[in-house]
Amino acid sequence: MISIRVLIFTGLKLLLISGLGVLEPVIGRAKPVFGRFMIGSPQDMIALPVPMIVALLLGYLFLRAILFEKTSRLLAALLLACACQSVTVSLVHYYGFDAIRLLQPVMASMIPALAWMAFLQSSVRSRFVATDLCHFLAPVVMVVVILAMPVLIDALLGGLFVGYASAILIALHRQGNDLAHSRLASGHVPALIWRVIAIALIVSAFSDLLIAAALQFGAEGATGVILSIFSSLAVLTIGFLALSPDLAIGSGDDDNGVDDIEPSSAPDKTTPDTPDIPVDEIMVALEQLISGQKLFLDPDLTLARIARRLGYPLKQVSTAINQSTGENVSRYINKFRIDHACGELARGQNVTTTMLSSGFNTKSNFNREFLRITGQTPSQWQQQQIPAAAAATTATRRGS
Repeated sequence: MISIRVLIFTGLKLLLISGLGVLEPVIGRAKPVFGRFMIGSPQDMIALPVPMIVALLLGYLFLRAILFEKTSRLLAALLLACACQSVTVSLVHYYGFDAIRLLQPVMASMIPALAWMAFLQSSVRSRFVATDLCHFLAPVVMVVVILAMPVLIDALLGGLFVGYASAILIALHRQGNDLAHSRLASGHVPALIWRVIAIALIVSAFSDLLIAAALQFGAEGATGVILSIFSSLAVLTIGFLALSPDLAIGSGDDDNGVDDIEPSSAPDKTTPDTPDIPVDEIMVALEQLISGQKLFLDPDLTLARIARRLGYPLKQVSTAINQSTGENVSRYINKFRIDHACGELARGQNVTTTMLSSGFNTKSNFNREFLRITGQTPSQWQQQQIPAAAAATTATRRGS
């Protein structure tokens, strides 16, 4: 099966060829014209718009996600929405399907709302609440605007993209890298991915402004380049990052249907008059939970599960760890994991077995955290430790 990385690199290559006008032979003779990637001679060439190429890539990724990957439904829906939007753009701007032109802003309005809901699922709560349904009214509002005040379509669409992107960035600023339902083994990567997705939403809104400006000043020919470079690349980025395994939600976060502990429902040990967080109590209970039950070996461990087991609100647990250790939650937990991994490597276990037995799912996360804590890669650390251990054993035998 073709790897996702190969598909993405191929897609980006085609985007550059089409958007920048670089001629390069690919399966015959290729000519990029106003955002179309044309293959063959002028008489029998096949014109494939860049947005359609993006749609095909995203469609493949969507099928892969639902068939082979453990992707949440909201992230899969976001991926599908991006693919459908690219198809709509292609049909309207390159194939002359003006009958569905008004469907384009309706489809586009779903993308930022789905991105926000997927973000909520990974960072705040793992299940829907009644108030979340209001976010799915964005397409309905867009339909009303199309019918009643079409002059406001661009403003509303840009506001949705920038508004939801800003909401994601603000929430990340407040939470730092401690996302409630993201696997702690992934470290800061989930928060970084969501920041990039938010920026891609803003870039998409900016491209709409560029298209409107180009039409206003009579530069219709520039719309193809804008769609090829900015819009398509932004949608492709959102769709591709939605498949990242680092956005996977811990499988145990919905156990027994229990939702996250919030300050209103948690057995709060503080009162309005004494708002200080009981840092010492939380850290003592946390040390017993993590070390005693070896909870850090669970690769699906999340902040939400730790808070639920401790009986404290998420924010209090996160703040207590930060005040006590100066680290965020993922770094605190991964320190236990790397200590365990060092013990396994010192006993002669190979790197892959050590990684899996220490609570990590991917080698990239394991190597990154190991290097951060020890200053060496696992292989380098093991190569230095085993000879030292052998020398110590030999010295002990000689002494006895």
